[in-house]
Amino acid sequence: MIRIVTIVGARPQFIKAAAVSRVIRDEFAGEIEEILVHTGQHYDENMSLVFFDELDIPRPGFNLEIAGGSHGVMTGRMLEAIENVLFTEKPDWVLVYGDTNSTLAGALAAAKLHIPVAHVEAGLRSFNMRMPEEINRILADRVSSLLFCPTENAVRNLSSEGLIKGVHNVGDVMFDVALFYRGKTQSNRAILKKLKISEKSYALATVHRAENTDSPDRLEKILMALSQLGAKLDVVLPLHPRTRRLIDKYEIKRHLAGIKITDPLPFLDMVALERSAKLILTDSGGVQKEAFFYGVPCITMRDETEWVETVWTGANKLVDASYERILDEATSKINSTPLVINEKPYGDGTSANAIVNILLQPGNNKRIETPWQYC
Repeated sequence: MIRIVTIVGARPQFIKAAAVSRVIRDEFAGEIEEILVHTGQHYDENMSLVFFDELDIPRPGFNLEIAGGSHGVMTGRMLEAIENVLFTEKPDWVLVYGDTNSTLAGALAAAKLHIPVAHVEAGLRSFNMRMPEEINRILADRVSSLLFCPTENAVRNLSSEGLIKGVHNVGDVMFDVALFYRGKTQSNRAILKKLKISEKSYALATVHRAENTDSPDRLEKILMALSQLGAKLDVVLPLHPRTRRLIDKYEIKRHLAGIKITDPLPFLDMVALERSAKLILTDSGGVQKEAFFYGVPCITMRDETEWVETVWTGANKLVDASYERILDEATSKINSTPLVINEKPYGDGTSANAIVNILLQPGNNKRIETPWQYC
């Protein structure tokens, strides 16, 4: 039996980990023991622990409760705490997801203890080094022994950086999740009733990226555009706690007029809103893809995206934080014919199985010499 420590800390990671953990639990229980570590990076109940119940993930074996502070402070505290967990659990692998501070801390802690790292969503690049997520993903990829890529483009990105060994295009675990929960959200209309909206009559928006929220000018332009769009159709904005605080700090709360504001939503409610929306506006990588999976037109309020396939297929449009471009593109998509997507760049919905099978390959699960053997 091999032991895997899985590091998660942010809402998108809980969703991705759910797919892999389900495969481990249902199909490989006698071959893999998984220990889940929640760093605490997302500490709001609707953004964290409720997800474990809703997605049927076992509660974490460790909850480090590390949230807040600068990137350096947060990552440093996580690094120390995760190292202690690894000394205790002595895993054969550390599994990390995505591009958060939790990802980087988990990857660095394992690498410094000579524990092999497997990185899910390896190879994504925005080519914007001002994004903390870009730094996190690049560094995590450099210290990983197995790089699980969601697309062929991600494989090419790694190859251009000289990373070839241990690289696998397994598809996107988010597509696994979308297929698994499609039936569960098909009949979930309670959230629409609660918000007093009807199917295909509203736009769904999310804003949380530091490049938008840390800039008073960018955040104000986005909110102004969403408020103006609210004159044409309902706009629903589940508001990230950090974004809410910054709106108050910048004194731009007046621009929330005409927008239906909610707290962060449980996963199934959020998926129900995504599936039924006329249009999605976001700066979230996960929401861009979910819009793609559900065939909903998407506008991404960023300068670039890691999920370039959504743009190449015409399902997604980059508009920066431009008030004019957001409104122009939203108006165009509202008046356009329904979106039809024939391409499947993110695999066939069996990514989690591919990941687990690769981890179990004989050449990948041999125990290696680690520092704790001398402690």
